[in-house]
Amino acid sequence: MHSPGAPVLPDWPAPPQVRALTTTRKLRGKSLPPFDAFNLGLRSGEDESTVRANRVLLERAFALPSSPRWLHQVHGDRVLRLTSEVLDGEPQADAAFTSAPGVVLAILTADCLPVLVCADDGSEIAAIHAGWRGLATGVIDACVRRMATPPARLLAWLGPGIGAASYEVGVEVREALLRRDAAAEAAFSPTRLGHWRCDLYAMAHRRLSALGLERIFGGSCDTFADPRFYSYRRDGARSGRMASLIWIAASPESA
Repeated sequence: MHSPGAPVLPDWPAPPQVRALTTTRKLRGKSLPPFDAFNLGLRSGEDESTVRANRVLLERAFALPSSPRWLHQVHGDRVLRLTSEVLDGEPQADAAFTSAPGVVLAILTADCLPVLVCADDGSEIAAIHAGWRGLATGVIDACVRRMATPPARLLAWLGPGIGAASYEVGVEVREALLRRDAAAEAAFSPTRLGHWRCDLYAMAHRRLSALGLERIFGGSCDTFADPRFYSYRRDGARSGRMASLIWIAASPESA
């Protein structure tokens, strides 16, 4: 059984200096219904001061080594290489990577897949926002190809996203995804005329495998069905956002 007040920790054999987690809506925060209780998305429709208060609580609750490097996610394929330099605002991008200890990468989701990546020696990390649009535009490919670590030495974790049983799509989405990966037919199963169940986890797994990653973990959550998580498809425009974080500890003692 999962504790509703606990974060989700990746089930992967990452090196000890790599730390990662995904928040849930049930963590103790300032958000009121319908965002209760730990919404971290500034563009979710909740009062900005409340979200910023939750972000402060996030840093304190998990003793983060620095403030997360939040991105303005736009479902594209722009990838940023981040250093210890503090960002000016929230730049538009849907993935980031770094080799700098103490830099906390952050991805916000509410059905889209957060994909976390790390080198097997802990020298490099990445965080990717991979919804259907990101998968169609190749955001996973763009990020992995920019990393210095060879794909065979990378580990990936597919964090909480919408499950195939809960995700029905139409012709436009299916065609966009198949244009990126024509062999991904197995990720779709027909439901009614012009509609299919879509397995985003399977599609992300295919892209990572095609890039040369052999160690891929996670992929068992369903944000639509699990009340611990925010879900845009379930809750509509007034859905909050979870954060998936990854960082390299500054020293072995803090790992």
